[in-house]
Amino acid sequence: KSSMKVIKTQNPYNRLLIKLYKFLARRTDSAFCATIAKRLHMSKVNTPPISLYRLSKYMTNKDGKIAVIVGKVTDDVRMLECPKLSVCALSFTENARKRIIAAGGECITFDQLALRAPTGSNTVLLRGPESREALAHFGKRTSVNNPHAYDGVKPFVRSKGRKFEKARGRRRSRGFKV
Repeated sequence: KSSMKVIKTQNPYNRLLIKLYKFLARRTDSAFCATIAKRLHMSKVNTPPISLYRLSKYMTNKDGKIAVIVGKVTDDVRMLECPKLSVCALSFTENARKRIIAAGGECITFDQLALRAPTGSNTVLLRGPESREALAHFGKRTSVNNPHAYDGVKPFVRSKGRKFEKARGRRRSRGFKV
């Protein structure tokens, strides 16, 4: 189980939100509230931000629904016009908030969402892209019968030149290749 027993954050607002959504998950039996409670526990690395463009792409043909993001909503300068959106998130960048409100949308907080949709009805739960540079260095599961444990794993190499980590383990002619 990935849900933590101890709240690690020192942010008093986040601590209260975790208490609120734990309570709602217990009393309403809603999977939505349980998921929100679980994501509120996550570290900063595991709550990636989402841009306005990606948000608007996911919210096409979903009129009247509230987009819910446990994380930050950022502005996207590549997008010229922002559609009317109703968004609930932990935080918004200044420009993202301006653009959403200017388009006739609204930015709400999680405690306001708990009053509006305690079980998560008419909401769309979204996430930012989970792609960090560090993830490229993590391998697959290692076991005796998994030959692909290190396939496509990016090594921590100083440089990508001819002289750097190109012999054993990288070529069949030099012993073996993983």
